[in-house]
Amino acid sequence: MSSLTYDLTLAGLSVGSAAALTGIGLVVTYRATGVLNFAHGAIAMVCAYMLRQCVVEWGWPLWAGAALTLLVLAPAIGMVLERFVFRPLSVLGSDPAQTLVASIGVFVLLVGGAALLWGQGARDDAPEVLMSADPWGQLAVVLVLAAAVGAVVRWTRFGRELRAVVDDRQLAVLGGIDADRVAAAGWAFGSFTAGLTGVLLAPYVRLDPYGLPLLVMEVVAVAVAARMRSLPVAVLVALGIGVAQSQLTRLHPSGWREPLLQAVGANLFVVALLVAALALPRVGTRDALPRTATARVPTPQGAWTVAAVLFLLPLGFAGSDLHTSVQVPALAVVLLSLVVVTGRGGQISLGQAAYAGLGALFTALLAAGRFPGLPRLPELAALAVAVLLVAPLGLLTGWPAITRRGLALALATFAVGVGVSRFVFAQPYATAGLSLGRPAGFEGDRAYYVLELALLATALLATWSLRRGRTGRALAAMRDHEAGAAATGVPVPSLKLLAFVSGAALAALGGGMLGMGLRAFDPAAFDPVRGLLWFAAIMVLGADSTLGALAAAALLVGLDAGTRGGVAAALIGLLAVLIGRFPGGPHEALRTAATRLRVRPSSARLSDRGRAVRGLLREQGKLPDTAAQNDLTAASEPPRAGSERASEWPGPNGVRASARRGADSTRAPGDPATEPAPPPDRAAAEPPPAVSRPAAADGGSPPPGPPAPDHESRTGGAGGKHPPAEGRGPTLRARALHATYAGFKALNGVDLDVHPARITAVVGPNGAGKSTLFHCLAGTLRPAQGHIHYGDRDITHLPAHTRTRLGIARTFQQLSVFPTLTVAENVHVGAEQGRTRNPEAAEQALRLLGLDGALRDAPAADLPTGTLRRVELARALAGQPRVFLLDEPAAGLDTAEVAALSRVLKALAADGTALLVVEHDLDLVADLADIVHVMSAGRVIASGPPAHVLDALGAQETPV
Repeated sequence: MSSLTYDLTLAGLSVGSAAALTGIGLVVTYRATGVLNFAHGAIAMVCAYMLRQCVVEWGWPLWAGAALTLLVLAPAIGMVLERFVFRPLSVLGSDPAQTLVASIGVFVLLVGGAALLWGQGARDDAPEVLMSADPWGQLAVVLVLAAAVGAVVRWTRFGRELRAVVDDRQLAVLGGIDADRVAAAGWAFGSFTAGLTGVLLAPYVRLDPYGLPLLVMEVVAVAVAARMRSLPVAVLVALGIGVAQSQLTRLHPSGWREPLLQAVGANLFVVALLVAALALPRVGTRDALPRTATARVPTPQGAWTVAAVLFLLPLGFAGSDLHTSVQVPALAVVLLSLVVVTGRGGQISLGQAAYAGLGALFTALLAAGRFPGLPRLPELAALAVAVLLVAPLGLLTGWPAITRRGLALALATFAVGVGVSRFVFAQPYATAGLSLGRPAGFEGDRAYYVLELALLATALLATWSLRRGRTGRALAAMRDHEAGAAATGVPVPSLKLLAFVSGAALAALGGGMLGMGLRAFDPAAFDPVRGLLWFAAIMVLGADSTLGALAAAALLVGLDAGTRGGVAAALIGLLAVLIGRFPGGPHEALRTAATRLRVRPSSARLSDRGRAVRGLLREQGKLPDTAAQNDLTAASEPPRAGSERASEWPGPNGVRASARRGADSTRAPGDPATEPAPPPDRAAAEPPPAVSRPAAADGGSPPPGPPAPDHESRTGGAGGKHPPAEGRGPTLRARALHATYAGFKALNGVDLDVHPARITAVVGPNGAGKSTLFHCLAGTLRPAQGHIHYGDRDITHLPAHTRTRLGIARTFQQLSVFPTLTVAENVHVGAEQGRTRNPEAAEQALRLLGLDGALRDAPAADLPTGTLRRVELARALAGQPRVFLLDEPAAGLDTAEVAALSRVLKALAADGTALLVVEHDLDLVADLADIVHVMSAGRVIASGPPAHVLDALGAQETPV
């Protein structure tokens, strides 16, 4: 081995050792808590600054400063974060998106705090520690640390507890394991490795609040390559990339390849991050959860008027105040892109700063005549063309979003942002000598501010159009429950691409405006750290609020201009850390607090004179009596989850039941006082009659009507207006279906037919393959072998939303309503995305399921289970399906609700709809089904009429 090769290898081992420490810390933290610690780099930076403070500023011995930093401060940071940030999130049951935002908030908070304490300038006097000049010493430290962690995880009691918590935290807690202690230990060790990485790297890289944290986070690729699990893989990948990066410096090509190779050689970890995030198998699949079910927060009255006045105020400014104000509308447009992508579309995007920077860069290149293949353009035309050029680049993050959610999508978008920053913005061949002027006639700050207000109004109008109407409802449905949206017919892949492309266009517009406002292209204004700050700001001030974007822009610009550097980042970081407490933003928190503090009428006490006046008014008939007043209060009071009235659903003969189905499981068979009346024959199946004066339920007044009018035995067309004669519609057929999970055969040659105008039921014990079969028919799972035909068409490989638009609708075992939409909006999504786009179908479905009263305008969040089941059924029926797949539709319903559901399903079958019901309630199956299929071990073992099959099943005492 030549001397040069040896020296470069040693240098690569030094870099790789630091990267391996980062990988070890990230893997251990993730395995102990399920959190990808985006603040890992910020913790490393804080520890490096603290060591320098102790040794350089205070004159401490190196060993004392290192001991305080690595053995006290670093683990303490981890334990504080676990105790006060991430443990409350876990206790409150927050979704992984909030955990990710909190992690980014910690990053931003520490960066801002470091800038406040130590300034924003770079330091080059960081002390060396732990043999950092000797690569072999660093490698030995890394290998010993990895071996020790591996031994602890594999052979100690703590390791067994750690693996148990990783596999199933709740089950581990039930088994007596202190999951909080395990998580605290994981955070303490992860922070220790972060601090060790920081003190090792600080002497050789620029120590500043922004550069070092980002440099550390670039090597997250080693943890992703290790699938966030394998320590040996993380160490080997880190060392390999470090050595390869050093060896690339030996190459010196000529021509256009020289700057490209230099960029790759200096940023090989970024290349690895791009490959790991975009090409390797996805991580964090367990983080792909539906959004927290919260109602949409209304806009405060008069808020838009106040915002308009505040944005017009700078027209009266002059000098530096006006020059600073010019940045606010431009940044607001950039943040509106996050409202579209994240707030309305529900997609995590950490790379919007890259698109804003590309918009500014392309505008400058086009205005200077330096863009390849295009002539020099005036500034406004250059801005418009730049937006058109950047918009398709939104596919860089939109395409990965089709198959990624949660953590995997966050990593992919972060990788794109870092890649653009390193390979475009930081390269002199693209940005050297570049300036950017303002459009002719708008050179002055005041005139340019007027132009910005016009462009901001255009962006607001575009955002409004994407958030309203059919497209807005589809985006909200995708955000609230992606699988439910696809089952409703929403084309989720194309809608994600639309969100990212629109977001890229808005970000490019804002970035170009920002560049013209500053009269220069500044790469530092669009670095990835800035993108994390923008994402955190829009999340804490209301992701789905255009007003939140305007407020965030004003807050960020105002704090940066009027205070010390770092205040804006520290404030936004602090709010983001608390995101789990108020996921809807500060306005929702204030509104909730005001509601709690508001004096309730029931707690008010009248004085003696007040009681006398009340009695006088009652005598004169000007005040209702107490009983009537109580009825009115009860009718207007919203239901509570779990309350008796919350579960009411109009039952047969106008009876409303509030007992849960589980409470009736021990009743005596045949007891007329407890058993519901048997439903009539399907040909004469009639929904329950209307109640003469029902009590208000479901938070609406007047109360909702019954599932179907008294005089109808069919659905009135809500199910698709099919002829009742059997055989007129297409039949859904499955032939020889096979499906395998990790070597286990869930389906083993299943054949099934779902005929029109008939109700087909599938029963069997848990693990029999019922759900797998259901998912194959619905399009959410592709069988390994076999075919599925809908009429004469092979639909085996068609996605769920395409099958829905063909006429195959489904419901979910776990409710799949869209909580931020109202009841009527939920149903309209089904009508707009289903087989036929009939404007009247939504109203028909609302009437059929008794949702056409005051309840139609109620938000779906917090409604009782029975009402939500009706909403889900109405949404599916609004698409006028020909085949209706129901997965345990009676789950969570009481006896009256089940009876009403049975009537609706029979009416659908009478209208010619083909129904497939997967259900555990054999009484309901016996009442509903025309044919029953019994499954066991992935096979259909019996088929036939329910009386015959279920009697035989009962005789064999098969558990179901």
